[in-house]
Amino acid sequence: MDNPFKHINQPLREVPEELKSKVMSDIAMAKLVMELATLFSYNIADVIETVVKSRKTNK
Repeated sequence: MDNPFKHINQPLREVPEELKSKVMSDIAMAKLVMELATLFSYNIADVIETVVKSRKTNK
């Protein structure tokens, strides 16, 4: 088995352009999914804080 740590100090190699574009599109899609999930999910900390504040003002 080849030791992967031997390759750390080696010079970087060029990556094919189609691979770069595929990786960048995958990252963009993951970012979009994360932003949509944030948009449609509850911020639990904010919900708890709002409930606690509303209970204090109602007493």
